[in-house]
Amino acid sequence: MSLKSKTVGAIGALARRAGYYAEKRTDPSQVRALIERLHPLATEHPLIRMGPEGDGGYLLPADLDDMEACFSPGVALISGFESGCAAQGMEVFMADASVDGPSAHHDRFHFTKKYIGARTSDDIMTMDQWVNASLPGSGRDLLLQIDIEGAEYETFLNMSDDLLARFRVIVAEFHHLADLFNPLFFNLAVATFDRILQTHFCVHIHPNNCCGMVTCDDISVPRVAEFTFLRRDRSVSTSFATAFPHDLDRDNTENAPMPLPPIWYQ
Repeated sequence: MSLKSKTVGAIGALARRAGYYAEKRTDPSQVRALIERLHPLATEHPLIRMGPEGDGGYLLPADLDDMEACFSPGVALISGFESGCAAQGMEVFMADASVDGPSAHHDRFHFTKKYIGARTSDDIMTMDQWVNASLPGSGRDLLLQIDIEGAEYETFLNMSDDLLARFRVIVAEFHHLADLFNPLFFNLAVATFDRILQTHFCVHIHPNNCCGMVTCDDISVPRVAEFTFLRRDRSVSTSFATAFPHDLDRDNTENAPMPLPPIWYQ
């Protein structure tokens, strides 16, 4: 569906081929500490569902007023989430070199046939390049919905501080989370999540039941999960969220339901 992250994939494959898991694993206390930093918070903004009932629909805080645009790298076979953003009055920018355009048409849709990553080439651009070209001179708040098959890590780390701070809400599907037990990947994941947590906090996690879960040292980790973040200045009242799954959560596939393990919110 989108750009495959050469960096992330190579790290996991190299570690497995070399028997790295058998020799060394991430200290379980470090994995638990990262998970604790990601515990979702409840705010004064209730969560709403945007998009279809199955895959492609996401939960995000009802704090979308006066949002200029949604940037949505990774174009799927359905565009329900993007259509919902357009209905809210946002311009919607989509990018993906693997398709010729979104599955639906809307006057507010803008498509670029390129991948999003950490470098520039004929078919790859960075988030900063994309936003600057799409909305030159603008500084208004944005929404980011990103599902790019592992390239999310390099994309967040490459993003400028100014652009990251413009995203009021971030909805991101993170892949390869089972590799948190591999120290090589763990360092990449920590750098990525800590970068986001400097300006945002997590308000929801939904494990994608497409790929199952792994457990190591009594720590259960979904292989793929959808995270929703809200910028820190958008809430004055927070407490830990305790209801998982949320009433609006839906399974991504027809596989067996896969609730979020309690370690991720308790």
